[in-house]
Amino acid sequence: MSSVKQAPKPPLIASPLLAGVLFSIIWLAIGALLLSLLLHFTNMKESSLATNALLIHGFASLAGGFTTGRRSESKGWYNGAILGLLYGAAVILISFLASNAPISLHSAVVLGAALLTGAFGGMIGVNMKK
Repeated sequence: MSSVKQAPKPPLIASPLLAGVLFSIIWLAIGALLLSLLLHFTNMKESSLATNALLIHGFASLAGGFTTGRRSESKGWYNGAILGLLYGAAVILISFLASNAPISLHSAVVLGAALLTGAFGGMIGVNMKK
């Protein structure tokens, strides 16, 4: 038997923030697909779409914050909050550019929810180290 230990493989994406943004986008896509399927195949009304979309944004930011916190060495809440700000700003910017949606109170709610859930996910992620 060999007494040489294998070095752990480095992650594919080295930056914790970039990995968190990628995971947020993946969870956003899954949530949007699920929400559109529920809207099509159930009796869900379009009036509940804004609330459900906010929940999906919150969950995507939480998952991205968790990933960022897990991959960072320390300051999970800080890294998760930065992720939440980037994610929320990207969502607001894309909605503004794609559908000419004005910056409003709803935009501030999405940004605040992404910031808080990203920070919470980062706190959980940094404490779930192996």
